[in-house]
Amino acid sequence: MPIEDNFLKAIAELRKTEKKHNFIQTVDIIVNLKDFDVRREAFSTFITLPHKIKDKKVMGFFEKKSKIVDSIVKEEFDKYKEKKDARKLIKGYDFFISNAKLMPAVATSFGRILGPTGKMPSPQLGIIPSEDEKIVQAILERINSTVRVRVKEPSIKIGIGKESLKDSEIVENLMAVYTKLLETLPRKKDNLRNIKLKLTMGKPVNVELL
Repeated sequence: MPIEDNFLKAIAELRKTEKKHNFIQTVDIIVNLKDFDVRREAFSTFITLPHKIKDKKVMGFFEKKSKIVDSIVKEEFDKYKEKKDARKLIKGYDFFISNAKLMPAVATSFGRILGPTGKMPSPQLGIIPSEDEKIVQAILERINSTVRVRVKEPSIKIGIGKESLKDSEIVENLMAVYTKLLETLPRKKDNLRNIKLKLTMGKPVNVELL
């Protein structure tokens, strides 16, 4: 049976057993690893999903104020010299992007706070060649459909969408994550101990591996 069918079975089980709540829950995939050396094989990657996860709060480091995204211009960087001010800023946003020209200044002014939180703009997703509105809009759309996977321990938990998505759409997002992890893990399927799905307030459901 294809893994897609096993994902569908697990989703059906989640929906059947879950109580109704007054908010839309997130669907999480939990991947437990085996034979994985977290000290030598840890990795970080971005996975773009077919269906939007949510609208994320994004801040841009720009040369001029943007009409379509919150932004801080270089002249304002000094306002965040104090760590408490920088931490407050960073806590208020899910993601940060930057004009490539400003990255040295961004690293100097915000690197000590952005780096440890995993929110530093990166070439993979976050550094843009210009502040053209079309370029900014395109990266915002990509960010809203992208998850970052930071593998530093032998268990990975990723929110892949809302329960309001169709089952087929949830499966497509799950397959994007599953495929990327298999490409990236050093021993591919042999690194998988088990996979579970869960809703925010629900109990995990096992996904049968092939």
